[in-house]
Amino acid sequence: MREKILVVEDQEDINSLIALNLRLLNFDVTCCHDGTEGLKRSLNETFDLIILDVMLPGIDGLQICQQIREQQIYTPILMLTAKKSEADRVMGLEVGADDYLTKPFSVLELQARVKALLRRVAFLSKEESPEEEDCINFGQLKIDKRKRRVIINGQKINLTAKEYDLLLYMANYPGQVFSRDQLLDAVWGYQHSGYEHTVNSHINRLRAKLEQDSTNPKYVLTVWGVGYKFYD
Repeated sequence: MREKILVVEDQEDINSLIALNLRLLNFDVTCCHDGTEGLKRSLNETFDLIILDVMLPGIDGLQICQQIREQQIYTPILMLTAKKSEADRVMGLEVGADDYLTKPFSVLELQARVKALLRRVAFLSKEESPEEEDCINFGQLKIDKRKRRVIINGQKINLTAKEYDLLLYMANYPGQVFSRDQLLDAVWGYQHSGYEHTVNSHINRLRAKLEQDSTNPKYVLTVWGVGYKFYD
């Protein structure tokens, strides 16, 4: 069965370009040109990936992304943005996007990002076998794999889809040190020089949400000059 992708982009030429090149890879592509329709389809139809422009008429991409995640829909989201500041990119990741591309982008990079996100979803779903324990525990931290839920001291912690994937991956290998490149490849599904800051941003947000004192973390630890490890 062909994987289904929703493209929400108001610029007709970019929308058509994305759809054409994804169909060449044999994806089933649905196109929307405004935020209202994009949100409606995202909430009421099933897709394997959503490509979402930030600036849209009706409802902007950040609001759409946030509402999708509030409904506990974990479809991978690739954000498209013409804004180049790190703050704008971080905002997209903060509301639940899994990755982003800054316009203008190359078709080859778009295709690579799409395939990487879909590959990661397939890989993570295979990792969670029926024989596996539903929960893993580290002190006061509990990770419920079936419900994709994280609890500390009895309180649910709201993580984005990619924050959860990063935490679960590291928690599966407690004490093992990972470089930024290794985490980028394992969790995002690609290696791309210059995107290590994506890992840094997610690590910082994880600490802000998990740690009582993010300057003296207990769960997500820095190994200076190498990378990160979990709960040693």
